[in-house]
Amino acid sequence: MDRFDLVIIGAGPAGEAAAFKGRQLGASVAIIDRDLFGGACPFFACMPSKSLLHSAAVHAGGGDYPWSKASQRRDWMISREGTDYPDDSRHFDDLAKAGAVPMRGAARLEGPGKVVVTHDDTEHRLEAGAVILAVGSTSKVPDMPGLADVPYWTNREATSARELPESLLILGAGPTGVELSQAYARFGVPVTLVVPSARILPRDHERSSAAVAKALTRDGVMIHTGARAVAAHAGAGTDGRHRFDLDDGSSVEGAAVLLAIGRTLPLGGLGLETVGVDISAGRLKPDPQLRIASGIFVAGDPAGPEMHTHVSHYEGELTARIALGEEVTPDLRAIPRAVYTDPETGSVGLLVAEARERGIDAEELTSDLAKSAKGYAAEAEGHVTIVVDRGAGTLVGAFMAGPGASEAIHEAVLAVKLQTPLSVLADTIHAFPTVARVMGLLFAEAVAPQRRP
Repeated sequence: MDRFDLVIIGAGPAGEAAAFKGRQLGASVAIIDRDLFGGACPFFACMPSKSLLHSAAVHAGGGDYPWSKASQRRDWMISREGTDYPDDSRHFDDLAKAGAVPMRGAARLEGPGKVVVTHDDTEHRLEAGAVILAVGSTSKVPDMPGLADVPYWTNREATSARELPESLLILGAGPTGVELSQAYARFGVPVTLVVPSARILPRDHERSSAAVAKALTRDGVMIHTGARAVAAHAGAGTDGRHRFDLDDGSSVEGAAVLLAIGRTLPLGGLGLETVGVDISAGRLKPDPQLRIASGIFVAGDPAGPEMHTHVSHYEGELTARIALGEEVTPDLRAIPRAVYTDPETGSVGLLVAEARERGIDAEELTSDLAKSAKGYAAEAEGHVTIVVDRGAGTLVGAFMAGPGASEAIHEAVLAVKLQTPLSVLADTIHAFPTVARVMGLLFAEAVAPQRRP
């Protein structure tokens, strides 16, 4: 039985971050994954989707970027040139070069400090000073009549397709659904986007949702809101397309079907019951230091509170530090969120209704980006909205849609994290003409003398 200071189960963004941090701190580290080292992000999620969005934007703008070129560039990015499955050797080798011991196989706990790795019917037992679970998440597949007969896509197939479908039906309009709907629509694929809520991006600010919906509609996406798919009929639609019945009595069709309705946590088979962890609810309940049992930590998607690659990186590093004895606690109050459509969206913190529900004396201030210097110069639409705590004089949320929103949001992230006084934010010089300056003008408005009680 080999002993390691850290045994990490899962080699996606959280697991890799934990492994590299552990090695930086001088710990012995083993890291195990049953599939791709690097996880979904570089191969089937973040990176290929952003590559396709870039290619689609150039193509839609009249540039020389046909689908064949976009597909080839995507394959190069995900190390899948001339092969059916991505090559993860760079991730595997980088971990080994850092001094970690990467292992391919399925890992499970067998009591406190004990991990069993199975590969090719061979079992290898490890003893761990601490264990970090970083198993990521998988696409949620609903229990729907007829769905099993449909060769549906998840994000894996949607980000790795080498041929454009004749048409595409997307169920779900969160970040994955809206980003991929725009990418495919801009390459000329008829796309239908179905969401049970009243608007797309239902967790974002309504102005951001409206800005993205307007852009998608302009690109040719048919958006069907307020309806949920309840039954699937493989090949029963027009020209053999797959037909889905919706609970509003209508139906939609697509030659290809993408499920983008959320994520589920792969907690089964990990042996968590052997360390007293209950997974019957399908989720974990870590303490403030991301601990779920003595010597057992969780990082990334299963840890929450939100599923983002950048949160996974952060939590991976923090769990390694905590497991190795540092007295630190993750600060998850200011998590940036971004959607990389055109226009982009960026957000952090609380919506005004959420803030008021928490008893905050909250007020919302907003600016129409189209009427700003940035909007005039770039012919851009969108908004910048801030939510302030009038009593404390601090920022509690910021939401924006427009060019560079995913970058501009980070000033607000830092302001929420540090509870920076609005007077300081208003006194900060912002470059002209930028989206950040539009936000700066809102900070100034929030502290203007005529607004004071």
